[in-house]
Amino acid sequence: MSKEKKDKKLKKKRTPVQKAIRVIAIILLVIVIALAGVVIAGWTYIRSLIDKTQKVEIDVSQLEINEELKGYRNIALFGIDSRSSNVEQAYAEGNRSDCIIIASINQETNDVKLISVYRDSYLKINNKSGNEIIDKVTHAYAFGGAQNAIAALNRNLDLNIKEFMAANFDAVSEAVDALGGVDIEITSAELKYINGYIDEVNRVTGKSAPHVTKTGKQSLSGVQATAYGRIRYTAGGDYKRTERMRDVLQEMINKAKKRSIPQLIDLANKILPLVSTNLSTDDVIGLAPIVTKMNVSNSIGWPYTVAGATIGGVWYGVPTTLESNVVKLHKEVFGETDYVLPDRIKAISQQVIEKSGKTEGSGAETNSSK
Repeated sequence: MSKEKKDKKLKKKRTPVQKAIRVIAIILLVIVIALAGVVIAGWTYIRSLIDKTQKVEIDVSQLEINEELKGYRNIALFGIDSRSSNVEQAYAEGNRSDCIIIASINQETNDVKLISVYRDSYLKINNKSGNEIIDKVTHAYAFGGAQNAIAALNRNLDLNIKEFMAANFDAVSEAVDALGGVDIEITSAELKYINGYIDEVNRVTGKSAPHVTKTGKQSLSGVQATAYGRIRYTAGGDYKRTERMRDVLQEMINKAKKRSIPQLIDLANKILPLVSTNLSTDDVIGLAPIVTKMNVSNSIGWPYTVAGATIGGVWYGVPTTLESNVVKLHKEVFGETDYVLPDRIKAISQQVIEKSGKTEGSGAETNSSK
């Protein structure tokens, strides 16, 4: 089978809601953790809610962990492209991780940074047979589930990820509505596109959210917020869309902190059954004090520099170069001023260059960070 056909096979038909969510799906995961930090009574009950998540076993010995990276706990957060209402099927192999975020916790300061890894990044992953290939990182989950996706992140970014949380796309609109909406600033450029997306989301969900009729800061419903996060045709394209999703995420966290216990329990009952993780209930509760204080504006998009390339008829986002992007990540995020890139990543970087023809400065776009 040709590379192009393989890529098309992986691109299952997705509804506009699923296409709209990507990074926004991670909102669900953050609120799941935040719940434990807000609820100060009824521990038995809150534990029973968290126990609703689907628990997955991960073989840590196969994750290609960087044991030299000290002082940082990195957790992979995946938004899975799945339409199935069955949780086991939703997180099974064959579904792509259209949203990939690394929540990096500084264990000394408890500061949290979010690293968005763009789904089309051209990196080394394992295929279904366990063979190494250069492909879109989103396909790692499709080829081998969370185990394969985590290993791909560690292999290419030289990280120490052992834990993950994943959510599919079914509950985003409901989660926003359960929080009473989110306050978002709408620009004239965004107003031009948002209502077309609102119409699409309404058709799929059977809802009837109204159009946004003005610019400025205003409260968006679940459908409207989902549509806002889908906008990609303004200046900044897909990178700007990622920032919009982070804005929605920040607003949802702010709202979650102010909700009453009954409101949060209602939200938990809606979204917890949709979450898959290898974190234990105690792990989730232990993360709550950190995550509820998280500053989402302290986040980046990775790779920092990327060039588009069509290879075998398929478009990829090529890090330019993988080597320089990984070095910058370790220096800026992890404070490793004397970081030395492993030879294996130098080798991957050279393979990416040879296959894509893209080197540092060759038509690269610089991603914005926020």
